[in-house]
Amino acid sequence: MTQLVPVLATNGLCVDVPARKNRMILADISLALHGGEILGMVGESGSGKTTFGQAVMGLVRPSAGTITLDGQALAGSSAKEFRPLRRAAALLFQDPAASFNPRLRIGAIVGEPRRIAGIGRVTTAELATLVERAGLSASVLRKFPHALSGGQARRAAVARALAVVPRLIIADEPTAGLDVSVQGGILNLFLDIREQGTALLLISHNLAVIRHVSDRLAILYLGRLVEIGPTDAIFRAPRHPYTRALLDAEPEADPARRRTEPPLMGEVPSIFARPTGCEFHARCRFVRPRCRDEAPGVTGIGERHSVRCHFPLGGG
Repeated sequence: MTQLVPVLATNGLCVDVPARKNRMILADISLALHGGEILGMVGESGSGKTTFGQAVMGLVRPSAGTITLDGQALAGSSAKEFRPLRRAAALLFQDPAASFNPRLRIGAIVGEPRRIAGIGRVTTAELATLVERAGLSASVLRKFPHALSGGQARRAAVARALAVVPRLIIADEPTAGLDVSVQGGILNLFLDIREQGTALLLISHNLAVIRHVSDRLAILYLGRLVEIGPTDAIFRAPRHPYTRALLDAEPEADPARRRTEPPLMGEVPSIFARPTGCEFHARCRFVRPRCRDEAPGVTGIGERHSVRCHFPLGGG
């Protein structure tokens, strides 16, 4: 049963370009994520996925809207007020190895969040449990970051995130640059973490990977949420033309089924010159005159499924 109070909720969240008011990186993002749920956030490069994760963690300041963690407001909090709230959430960076201090051994790196959060020192036995839960042997605790493979670095980053027992984990491109077998191991690890009641936000451009572990998908275009809903429903019948184009862009292994025409036309517009009306209209195969002049609102089309489009695609 879905919890009444979500672990993470945003309402009308906006983030402006630094020193450029009314030039939004994120525009009016409203969503909720519950404990024991995996939400996949996908979109092209520059769609605002990473910025969203950073805004939730307080690394960038929202210009409008609200963020709540377990019902407690985060946006607008001072650094002092935000610090205890951050204990309940952890961020896995795109390049985990680059987020490690190269002068510290993995044991010190994994235990560092506990010290920063003021929870206290972590014992060697606790460190061993953390890395073993992440799929590593205790021997890795004595190694320096440069001695780890890409997959080991990802798992060490997960162990570091688990040190503070977070209610929410945000993973930014968690499988990028990894072999397929290693990707599978990381995704299975996320499924195990989900079973403990932790909420996970997986940020990725790879729909094929996210499909296998996410309960729901959130599709971003030009910093705006254009579709959100159950993963199976979206893959079975995407309702926004942009979502359809992303699915059509996935590589096809069968030569007989390869596409001859690109699923998306044109380039992503600049956030400094957002199109009028629907911001996707210049690239949409189904554009109509209304799309060029009037911005669409959000339409509910099923249980926990909504789309921002004047003319949602058929659900058959």
